[in-house]
Amino acid sequence: MAPMGIRLSPLGVAVFCLLGVGVIYHLYSGVISSRLAAFRADSSFLVRQKRTVDLRDLLAVCVEAAVLGGKEVKTVREENNLNEKSKGETREGASEPLTLGDLQSHRKMFNLIKNTFPEITVNSEEHDNVVDKVTWSRDIPADILDKIEGGKEATPESITVWIDPLDATQEYTENLVKFVTTMVCVAVDGKPKIGVIHQPFSGFTAWALVGEGSNMRARSSYSISPPKVIVSRSHSGKVKSYIQDAFGNSTTVIPAGGAGYKVLSLLEMPVSDAASTDQADVYIHITFIKKWDICAGAALLNALGGSMTTLKGEDIDYSDTPLNKGGLVASVGVDHKAVLERLPNWDPEKH
Repeated sequence: MAPMGIRLSPLGVAVFCLLGVGVIYHLYSGVISSRLAAFRADSSFLVRQKRTVDLRDLLAVCVEAAVLGGKEVKTVREENNLNEKSKGETREGASEPLTLGDLQSHRKMFNLIKNTFPEITVNSEEHDNVVDKVTWSRDIPADILDKIEGGKEATPESITVWIDPLDATQEYTENLVKFVTTMVCVAVDGKPKIGVIHQPFSGFTAWALVGEGSNMRARSSYSISPPKVIVSRSHSGKVKSYIQDAFGNSTTVIPAGGAGYKVLSLLEMPVSDAASTDQADVYIHITFIKKWDICAGAALLNALGGSMTTLKGEDIDYSDTPLNKGGLVASVGVDHKAVLERLPNWDPEKH
């Protein structure tokens, strides 16, 4: 008997071919899918890598922004073109003026930082819709290059920048210009990391990158028995009696304008500025205060081994809302805990 042959109908051949193509497609698509997934993972990693911010570059931009804003502040004051208005009153009843110097400085400082690092959060004391196309010069000051290495990075999501375009506006309107500063602070994960305090009328700029370096240093000696305590001249509340209760009636209380100036009074200033800057041992504030007023000073003090806390000794979070309700104690070169232990119980929210 002759062997039987296997015959496939045209339909069977077509089905067989389709099955084969399906198997091949399935296998091939699986390979492609796995390779695409790997590519996406690699691409995502590369994107994350590219989206970090070099903190030395950011420090240089902050210095440039503070100086640029300071030029606006100085020009408006010298031309006596303040165009003063009122933003209202503080909880203590003190006037909060707004001048053209505040706004012009804000426009330069805010836009320079935002144009250079568009992904980071920038909070400023002032607000308007004027867009300035100002860009970073790409210059890094020589003293920063000398003290700070590049390559220290942070993600944009972890960064919050606080700008005070004109600290001590009240004193600015009174032409008490030694108190006036422009300030920039960078907080990383809520902790002060970069601090810049610029004095427009002397041209001096203090800066620090916590853990890396600063152009400032603490003075050689301080005292807390009793200390010289610097306080706000326009938002003082009952601070004098509070301080005398803590350290005694012989305590020297120095009223001054501007939180930036008060922090500088705790540090060793250049010879050219030392004569015009008060020297204090501790800075205390017992009422509410905004974070753009204090963040830069906190970074400077932290970089030098000092501290800035609430009256209860709590760290201040610089990643959230602008208002610090816990009061303020700032020091360097002294035992911060010993200062806190002397302070009477006080709740700024009740005063």
